[in-house]
Amino acid sequence: MDNWTPLSNQEYDRIWSRIYRDIKFKPSMSIFPSFQLPTPFISYDISEYLIDSRDLDAGSTEFSVDLDAYDNLEEKALDAFKELTLVGECMLALNWKHECYWVNPRLEFVKNEFGEWTIPIFPNGDYYFFIEKDFKWGYLGHPWEKSITVFGKELINAFDKHKPRKFHTILRQG
Repeated sequence: MDNWTPLSNQEYDRIWSRIYRDIKFKPSMSIFPSFQLPTPFISYDISEYLIDSRDLDAGSTEFSVDLDAYDNLEEKALDAFKELTLVGECMLALNWKHECYWVNPRLEFVKNEFGEWTIPIFPNGDYYFFIEKDFKWGYLGHPWEKSITVFGKELINAFDKHKPRKFHTILRQG
């Protein structure tokens, strides 16, 4: 069974309208934060996940992701999502301006040719969001701020319990 069920056009429109309205989502490459969340929330600096490729290859100015830390982030996020969802329950996996999905954290998260989920856990050039179907909690990845924001008391507590290795620098909280 494929775990990534595309949203219908109506679901897509309804969900993104709610994101723009309820969390005041305003995509930006330079003005941060790009959303206003209900409290509680915590925004983590994820720049520590990035490796300066100049350290690995003289002359390169690109960045790549620390794969061990990335795998740890996937594992811990899934643990947190499983803790908060019922058996058979799906959550939203959203990629801004691209196809979005319903996904069950208890089913297999098949990886693509780049070793990532269909919607990656790490915002590597786009906004990636994982949100509970009623917006009680969520995980929002911001590629240009290099941040991941976790909102909702339940998800914050689950991430405290299943803390990714590099979730220790807090940008802001509320």
